[in-house]
Amino acid sequence: MSESTPKLYDYEAIIFDLGGVIINLSYKKTEQAFKKIFGTDFSEAYSKQSQTEIFNQLETGQISEKEFVEAMQKSSSKEVKYQEIIDAWNAMLLDIPKERIELLKEIGQKKRIFLLSNTNEIHKKAFDNIIFQSHNMDGLEPLFEKSYFSHLVGMRKPNKEIFDFVIKENNLNPQKTLFIDDSPQHIEGARKANLKAYHLEISTHSVLDLI
Repeated sequence: MSESTPKLYDYEAIIFDLGGVIINLSYKKTEQAFKKIFGTDFSEAYSKQSQTEIFNQLETGQISEKEFVEAMQKSSSKEVKYQEIIDAWNAMLLDIPKERIELLKEIGQKKRIFLLSNTNEIHKKAFDNIIFQSHNMDGLEPLFEKSYFSHLVGMRKPNKEIFDFVIKENNLNPQKTLFIDDSPQHIEGARKANLKAYHLEISTHSVLDLI
């Protein structure tokens, strides 16, 4: 890798991304599911690094689950059931390995840790269910000092404002705070807020490599 690998215990606080860092994702599964429904290349409308406006609106809480699903239904030339849209959208959400839960518990006993995720109400309900079914936990929030979800705060990464918001609200020292994310554009946004930031390349590394 082009950047040195940080160690979590070297920082006063750590801000974790959710998707691709804590929960495993497969964007391809959602692309395939929507392609099956609509018969078109869904990747043209949504990808990890570029989203059309409807997805941005969902992630910042400007539209509801119902409004999102209805908009997706209207974009199809055939009848698509409500649950088909939900299931296809959630197809990208995979598992949360037990080792990552244990790591968060361990780090959280010694450091200030936060969660900062671009997500939406549909995914929030789905991964909360995954967490409950797999780990018998009511969400990830108890593991963190505070959790920030884009659809609840009305801001999203990589915009500098959401990083500034987290820093100010928790009185963090950016130079002693590490932000970990799997998306390079989010790393750039964090660095604009003067945070120390590390791009976790999930194809070759895991957050467990940082201890």
